[in-house]
Amino acid sequence: MDIGSVPWLGPLLLVSLWASSAPASLLRRLGEHILRFQESSALGLGLGPDSVTLPKEGWLEQPLDPFNASDRRSFLQRYWVNDQHWTSQDGPVFLHLGGEGSLGPGSVMRGHPANLAPIWGALVISLEHRFYGLSIPAEGLDMAQLRFLSSRHALADAASARLTLSRLFNVSSTSPWICFGGSYAGSLAAWARLKFPHLFFASIASSAPVRATLDFSKYNDVVSRSLMNTAIGGSLECRAAASAAFAEVERRLRASRGARAALSVELGACGSLERAEDQAELLGALQALVGGAVQYDGQAGAPLSVRQLCRFLLGDRGNCRGNCSGPAPYRGLRRAVQVVTHGLGQRCLSISRAETVAQLRVTELQVSSVGDRQWLYQTCTEFGYYVTCEVPGCPFSQLPALPSELELCEQVFGLSTSSVAQAVAQTNSYYGGQTPGATQVLFVNGDTDPWHVLSVTQPLGPSEPALLIPSASHCLDMAPERPSDSPGLRLARQKISQQLQTWLGLAKEGQVRGAV
Repeated sequence: MDIGSVPWLGPLLLVSLWASSAPASLLRRLGEHILRFQESSALGLGLGPDSVTLPKEGWLEQPLDPFNASDRRSFLQRYWVNDQHWTSQDGPVFLHLGGEGSLGPGSVMRGHPANLAPIWGALVISLEHRFYGLSIPAEGLDMAQLRFLSSRHALADAASARLTLSRLFNVSSTSPWICFGGSYAGSLAAWARLKFPHLFFASIASSAPVRATLDFSKYNDVVSRSLMNTAIGGSLECRAAASAAFAEVERRLRASRGARAALSVELGACGSLERAEDQAELLGALQALVGGAVQYDGQAGAPLSVRQLCRFLLGDRGNCRGNCSGPAPYRGLRRAVQVVTHGLGQRCLSISRAETVAQLRVTELQVSSVGDRQWLYQTCTEFGYYVTCEVPGCPFSQLPALPSELELCEQVFGLSTSSVAQAVAQTNSYYGGQTPGATQVLFVNGDTDPWHVLSVTQPLGPSEPALLIPSASHCLDMAPERPSDSPGLRLARQKISQQLQTWLGLAKEGQVRGAV
């Protein structure tokens, strides 16, 4: 494949035109959009006049079932390499693990691995997760194939890739391999060190939700607190306005058919709001929109920040755009929807439950897919992570409720609620939840990020450190450095570098002892 043509931009443009098909996928599209924005920016910087080399694309033949030696089937897994800072064959290797989406060449040109590589002369490699991006088996995504999709399979791929790539690039057997990852991939980075400590010397796990949970009501607890955080533009009034906006939407949904039709137009919904299940989808999408403003607050490429959202909700009259009917918080929520849908390149806000189910049932390979079917399968068979708002004090709508979220597992994959609950429990038993017991893993989180409550935010021991960055959002430590970065974020990045220096010093001592 010709890297010079940058083929990953094609899928990116297709992805950005997809309408949101479910509340959860709106968050996924926000994350994908921000990641691609940052990767393309990093790639642009890397391809300047002083650039030494382009990232190189490669493919590994991996066993489809690594746990069954008699199964000879395989698939091709994509990886990217940045060797422009690699100074010697016994230098470190920084392995950036992919998560629930595609990886482009920017994955080895941005974030911790790329930023830290020049200091230690490291080889930087990124590995795309099986069944995502272009690393999807040719047979498709039916249930017979999806049974080979799990975090355990992904870890086996990482272990296999580490051995194969060591031979391919003639990496010294004493070179330390350091895993990096953010979000789900951050969990993979931690678990790689937990399960394969002889292969991976240390890991940096950013915003890693290592505890699986069926009912993730605490997500909205953090969103609620963050809307009151004055450091990022929140206030008590903002949280109250958000609650009032959702109450107004629900009031209009309960009113007449005409009121619902007007609501659909005003909020840019793709269809009618007459079905109760579609009303729940709308409310879920609006929650995801507010949650996304918090989760990705202050990040390059994010269409909406907490500060902007609060300004909208609190009644900036300049934002009613000629139509100022309805209370100020509701008008502000409308404006927020317009900003996000426009930022994502969406024509409208998808709220059809039937369309959601139909799209998730598609098993054929689609170039424009961002992995919604695959990720839903992983939540149904491993993690849960279903965001709800049913506890007292949650400022949004109680819809969609947990049974509605779990129903997707049954409708799409035929998996019962009890099987999902059992799978979540098994995941925590296998990996250890928030006490994984892995040494030489640095957990990094931001306290604005709703996912930090499922991660490790306090040191678990002298070799199990953790950083909690004040007022930082999801994986913000991995984002490109900017002049606007807070002192707390700058300090955290320094501590990450210092911790890595300590671990690489230990690895160097081991190399010296081994040579004596």
